[in-house]
Amino acid sequence: MPRGDTALSERIAAIARIDSDARALEFEGRWYTWGDLDATMSDVGERLPRPGTQVGIILRNRPAHVGALLGVLRAGGCVVTINPHRGASRTREDIAGLGLDFLVGTVDDLRDLVTAPGVRTKVSIRELGETPVVSVDPRIEASAPLRPGVAVRMLTSGTTGVPKRIELGFDLLERVLQGAKHYEKNKAADLRLRGGVAIVNAPLVHLGGVFRTLQCVNDGRAFCLLERFSVAAWCDAVRRHRPKTASLVPAALRMVLEADVEPGELSSIRSVVCGTAPLDPADADAFFERYGIPVLVSYAATEFGGGVAGWNLADHQKFWAAKRGSAGRAHPGCALRVVCEADGTVLGSDEEGLLEVQASQLGGKEWIRTTDLARIDADGFLWILGRADQAILRGGFKVLPDDVGRALERHPDVRGAVVVGRDDARLGAVPVAAVELRPGATATDVALLEHAAKFLAPYEIPVEIRMLGELPRTESGKVDLVAISELLCPSHTPNPTSPIELSIDHPIEE
Repeated sequence: MPRGDTALSERIAAIARIDSDARALEFEGRWYTWGDLDATMSDVGERLPRPGTQVGIILRNRPAHVGALLGVLRAGGCVVTINPHRGASRTREDIAGLGLDFLVGTVDDLRDLVTAPGVRTKVSIRELGETPVVSVDPRIEASAPLRPGVAVRMLTSGTTGVPKRIELGFDLLERVLQGAKHYEKNKAADLRLRGGVAIVNAPLVHLGGVFRTLQCVNDGRAFCLLERFSVAAWCDAVRRHRPKTASLVPAALRMVLEADVEPGELSSIRSVVCGTAPLDPADADAFFERYGIPVLVSYAATEFGGGVAGWNLADHQKFWAAKRGSAGRAHPGCALRVVCEADGTVLGSDEEGLLEVQASQLGGKEWIRTTDLARIDADGFLWILGRADQAILRGGFKVLPDDVGRALERHPDVRGAVVVGRDDARLGAVPVAAVELRPGATATDVALLEHAAKFLAPYEIPVEIRMLGELPRTESGKVDLVAISELLCPSHTPNPTSPIELSIDHPIEE
């Protein structure tokens, strides 16, 4: 079989063969061994004609999919992530547009989602360790270009628009994994299997799921894979495996809080890392008050292959009371700065502008400009204020959706709020909001508008609040802004004198 000559490829191969009978992965109460993992890696990897071959994997959080992912990486191939949770129609369109020669998935997914002609090799995976069914159509010539050096073409979550694929190189992932060692008590990188069981509850179609899986394999650590997050499944895994650290997206952290899980259930956990989406510091405080567990917020992006800033335990103990709401400080080897959106001038402490990042995993030389509006205080703490590309210009006034959402979320009945811009013929755009209430809450849209008016300028007040039973979310736990926009922003221009709008004074509109 082809074997990648990258350090990551060689590490995956070596770890899997230290002890083939040792436990590697638990799924729904069943343990699979490193030998099972190695078998699937070999069965998939040996089908790659050469390193750099692009392999589309219809990824689900199941053991066989983990084996396929690692098998392609071990062979030096390029994993093209395909998200089946976006809906059958969109997934079919995505696969057809990729023009790949090589696809991996379950029997059902390959049958139902692969309708376009031109796929030369299809690998149908079943249980981890079982030989997959391979079908090759010799009449089809391989035509997809090679991607040498690219480990993963990761599909972004598409929360703000059409999802796009970001190329993550083997060297980038190696540097990310090496950088993660900085925060571990035992920084040894020797080749061995380690004790303890980690919990992987992030979806494999998201960078967090891929990183956590690679981190476990790179460290030789067994892990428990959850097909999807639920409080019951996660708590059961924590109770049985007693991990010292855990990772939760903000929505999952709130679910744990609202389930009123007993503190003893989480007694093994020393810290929870929380990223992917903005976290209300009130939720972090509530989590610490109930469980005594610090919530360490992180700032990451798919483009960076992982985190570039965040909190650590030492900073949390020293600064949390004064800096709650911050995304933390730059990781070792990374640098942050804020520049003027208009001319790129580097700004000083606490001045608001666009965030630029110099990431060690990208070589640490080039400044990468993000679309995030931010400020950095005198102690180096990063504060994310919103996204420049989501700012709403209402009659010449800039409205930041995150500011409006946070104001709505300060109401005790609100579980979550998201704000988007709706085109308006007179003002250019106006803010509209979708709100998810807490169970049993009875707040009305008018009450929420009156509450928000205490914290916002008149031009920031939404012209409409739509109450939803549940905010639509992506697999990674982010609120799906595309779905929200489709719901709240119909093609017609809204009436600027709607009853809800008139319930609050809007001097700008007079």
